[in-house]
Amino acid sequence: MSEKQIDRQRLMTFLSDFGDRDIYVGVMKGVIAQLNPRLAVIDLTHQIPPQDIAAARFCLMNAYPYFPVGTVHLAVVDPGVGSKRRAIAVEFAQGFLVGPDNGIFSGVLSQSPAIAAVELTNLNYWRTSQPSNTFHGRDIFAPVAANLANGVPLKQLGQEIDPASLVKLDIAECKQTSNGVVGCIQYIDRFGNLASNIPASYVQGKTWYVQAAGLRIPGCKTYGDVNQGEILALVGSHGWVEIAINSGNARSKLQLDWQEPLQVVLT
Repeated sequence: MSEKQIDRQRLMTFLSDFGDRDIYVGVMKGVIAQLNPRLAVIDLTHQIPPQDIAAARFCLMNAYPYFPVGTVHLAVVDPGVGSKRRAIAVEFAQGFLVGPDNGIFSGVLSQSPAIAAVELTNLNYWRTSQPSNTFHGRDIFAPVAANLANGVPLKQLGQEIDPASLVKLDIAECKQTSNGVVGCIQYIDRFGNLASNIPASYVQGKTWYVQAAGLRIPGCKTYGDVNQGEILALVGSHGWVEIAINSGNARSKLQLDWQEPLQVVLT
C-alpha cells in the first residue's frame, strides 16, 4: 500500500459477540494489521450476548453517530455463518458497514438509509478463496473491512445488490395512543437497565410514567431522583426511554425480557 493510500485511510470500529476469553478478536485484528498495521481499530464491544443480533443492532445503531464520516463499521454476530446468508458491505451517509446480512445493520439503516450495497463475492479481497465455514469474520469480513478502510471502492468488493433486499430485524415499532405511547423492550444492558423502543422526543418537557410488569413507574430525570433500590423510568444516554433501578438490576427485579411490552402514559 502506498503512502498516499495510507493518508486516505479511514477509521474502523469493531463489534462482535466473541468475548475476550478466546483468540477470535485478536486473530481478526491480526488479519487487519497484515493489510495495514497503521489502521486505527476501535473496539465498540465484544461482549454482545452470543448470537444476539438484536443487541448488536441496538449497540451499533447507538454508536455510529459518534464517529467521523467515512468510518468503516465491522460487526460480526453471525449465527448463520457458513449458510446461504449473504456477506455484505453497505455504504451509507456516515460511512460503511461490513458483516453478515442478518439484520445486524437494520438499526443503523433505519436512521441513515443505505446508498449502495454489495454482496462480498470478489475473492481477491478475502483472506483465502476457501474460507472457514465457521469463521467468516477472519477470512472475509476483516480483510474486506481493512480494504475498504484502505480506500478500495465499494463496488470492487463484489456484486451490487438492491439495498431494499437487505435483511431487516423484526423489531416492533412504538405506537402513539390517546394518552401516550405503547412500545417494547429492545435492549438490556449489563446493569439490567431495560431500554425501550420509545424515543426521548415523546416525553421531553412532559410529565409521564411507565406502565410495565403491572407497575406504575415514575418518569424521572436521573437515577438519584428515587431512593436506592427503587424503580424508575428515564431517558438513557442512548436517547431511549428505559426502566432502571437505582443501584439495582431492573431485569432481575421485574423479570422482563426483550420485546416485552410497556406503555408511556402522559399526565
